[in-house]
Amino acid sequence: MSYVEVRNISKVFQTQQENLPALENISFTMEQHGFYCLIGHSGCGKSTLLRIIDGLTEPTTGEVLISAKVTNRPGFDRGMVFQHFNLLPWRAVLGNVEFGLENRRMSKRERRERAMHYIHMVGLDGFEHYYPSQLSGGMQQRVGLARALAIEPEILLMDEPFGSLDAQTRETMQTELMRIWSIEKRTVLFVTHDIEEAIFLSDRVIVMGQRPGRIVDIIDVDFPRPRDENLRNLAGFTEMRGRVWKTLKCAASEAKASAAKR
Repeated sequence: MSYVEVRNISKVFQTQQENLPALENISFTMEQHGFYCLIGHSGCGKSTLLRIIDGLTEPTTGEVLISAKVTNRPGFDRGMVFQHFNLLPWRAVLGNVEFGLENRRMSKRERRERAMHYIHMVGLDGFEHYYPSQLSGGMQQRVGLARALAIEPEILLMDEPFGSLDAQTRETMQTELMRIWSIEKRTVLFVTHDIEEAIFLSDRVIVMGQRPGRIVDIIDVDFPRPRDENLRNLAGFTEMRGRVWKTLKCAASEAKASAAKR
């Protein structure tokens, strides 16, 4: 039995002018402790799908099951990491990481100890009392990751978390995420539009076609772990990158041809 099952999810946004289909009959499964990447062109519905799994958005049809139980609202079993950090500017690093714990039945001391544990894990020792405006983009994203990890979710949902970082910082954060995942072993669904990032990070790449988003391919990534930057130089990595790119390109061409017929 799969740990997470996304079953026949479709989403149509209703406006005053028209009904806008965003997702069409999305189905896939995730095993516990696996790392999955969801990739597709901008506007294909990746973030919408992530919000549906998190319980923040209701699907038009279909359902999400976790441990064989239908879920349709946010819960502490899922943690979200956003692209734009979403840190509270009036709170220092420690306060931001503690924020998600404040509605839990924990003493102040327990909150502080857990927050400090994850601040250490993401490599921000000594920055506990710095405010977001005093941190680099990469450091702010580490705070967002620590905040999501601090609630100790079973499933970590990551919405293009490194998309706004420069290339060097992005690769550093990818390696750091792999290190943390090897310790924490959460089930991860990571949204990206970067093919190399998806292959480097994941056990399985789920490829989406253009709007309305649908699954066009699911590719197993069987490179051994732990992984390092040398992986990107392997012929097998280059071959897999080509396969993903070809799939995305074909899906885009099909979408364009379909739109022309309408």
